[in-house]
Amino acid sequence: MTGLKALLQFSLLWSSTIVQVAAHQQPLADPRLAINGVPFATRAYWMRVANQALSDLVSPCPFGAFGTAIVNHTSGEGLGELVCIGANSIGSTGNPTLHGEIAAINNCTSVLTSPTGPYNFTASQAQAAFKSLSLYTNAESCPMCASAIRWAGFKEYIYGTSIDTLIEKGWGQIRIASADVFAASYDLTAATRLIGEVLTNETDPYFAWQYDPEHACPVGCERMKGSCAAMGKS
Repeated sequence: MTGLKALLQFSLLWSSTIVQVAAHQQPLADPRLAINGVPFATRAYWMRVANQALSDLVSPCPFGAFGTAIVNHTSGEGLGELVCIGANSIGSTGNPTLHGEIAAINNCTSVLTSPTGPYNFTASQAQAAFKSLSLYTNAESCPMCASAIRWAGFKEYIYGTSIDTLIEKGWGQIRIASADVFAASYDLTAATRLIGEVLTNETDPYFAWQYDPEHACPVGCERMKGSCAAMGKS
């Protein structure tokens, strides 16, 4: 029995080591490269739009500061076309699955299928449209959202702050990297390009103050009663 227990412990340790090594064997491309013909300046622009989604939909410094922008880079020359934005909506709805990415996907579905909107797509046309879109989110997606991104079949998924950084800043996370979710989704027909840690110098501050009372609030916010709030908000 003792030998069997030791063997089981060794097997668990070996499996854990394999998972950790596999994660380290999936390096991401330098986010400053012009991947898929999109220059870094354009990536930075849309990541700022993902950050701005917080102010547009919630506040400049919500506790769950997860913002998303969904963009069409195939709509012509220039920066591309904004289809929709989303922000973490758990606090306002009570729905624990409404992370920023899920909220944005829901919003885009409504925009794409609205009979009075610019697209007026059928359900099947809207579903197919996601394969031409890029999702920008200011923090790496949890495995639920990363899986939703793969099921949607986005052309690209671009994130800012990494899960590792969120953990370092005190955030509770399910420790499965997006790269690992993508590596396990090879059976899906649509391919999604993953681009990570874009503009982290601007996304990281949105997640640095919640568990560190000494850290400065994001731009446009100030410390009030141990938290950050929009300036001028009583």
